[in-house]
Amino acid sequence: MTNEEIIASGKEVVKIESQAVANLWYNINEDFARAVKVIYDCTGRVVLTGLGKSGLIARKIVATMNSTGTAAIYLHPTDALHGDLGMVRREDVVILLSKSGATEELVNLVHMLKRMNVPLIGMLGNAKSKLGEAVDVVLDVTVGEEACPHDLAPTASTTASLVMGDALSVALLKLRGFSEADFAMLHPGGSLGKRLSLKISEIMYKGDYVPVVTENTSLKESILEITSKRLGSTCVVNDSGRLSGFITDGDLRRLLEKNLPINNLTAKDVMTANPKRISQDVLASFALQTMESFKITSLPVVDDDDKPIGIVHLHDLVNLGLRIR
Repeated sequence: MTNEEIIASGKEVVKIESQAVANLWYNINEDFARAVKVIYDCTGRVVLTGLGKSGLIARKIVATMNSTGTAAIYLHPTDALHGDLGMVRREDVVILLSKSGATEELVNLVHMLKRMNVPLIGMLGNAKSKLGEAVDVVLDVTVGEEACPHDLAPTASTTASLVMGDALSVALLKLRGFSEADFAMLHPGGSLGKRLSLKISEIMYKGDYVPVVTENTSLKESILEITSKRLGSTCVVNDSGRLSGFITDGDLRRLLEKNLPINNLTAKDVMTANPKRISQDVLASFALQTMESFKITSLPVVDDDDKPIGIVHLHDLVNLGLRIR
């Protein structure tokens, strides 16, 4: 194949699968609403089952549901017929995935599930099939053709099923009022969980690690404070102990560039007055956004009386894996 033929082949796959997804628009209907409400009213879990490629898609839908507030598990249909059916409880709802709607293992399984009187939803590529007749609600994921040139390997059909699963998951998320805070509880690891849940109080430098000088502190002593605490900055407080300024390494470099006599200078002469500051209760992601917006690398953390209680540094936020959205 020439490069042009390879590119054309790839584009043809995208075209076919895009059309398969677009056609789902017409199948998001009353049956879809019924399926969502059946799952929402379920007091147990959502059990998804499918064989082969459908089984792989079922596992992905399980992962999506679990991460968006809907408890779900995967049940292998063959294992279910050999003892694992005990995983299913009467308060559960079962979703069966099948392109043909006639997968033998699922047809055998559906009879057992009906005896258990659990609600059954079929995500099927053939609504008028054995499974289509047996389930309570059919989600039609029929496709006109597979992207496979022999119309054999499940491609467009699995994509359609995956998107239908996402549609279910997001509809349930909205119906439950699932919030960012709820999402954070289920995603504590990685940059996503940290962005949604990590607070400044958990990562800031505090106590004796916080560099602080008064407005009347000499420039020399201020530099020693910055050097000893190794944060490249220091808070400056007034007579009441409230934050009045902030000095960074950058401020000192700019001062030297002016060639001014520095022996008699105090912290007040050098500091940036009324600096940006944050509360210890805000999210670390907010601190990162603030630093990005104002092109700064350190932020003093103050209490309700505007007294410095900590410092947060850009490098620490980045090292934790936080990123700007």
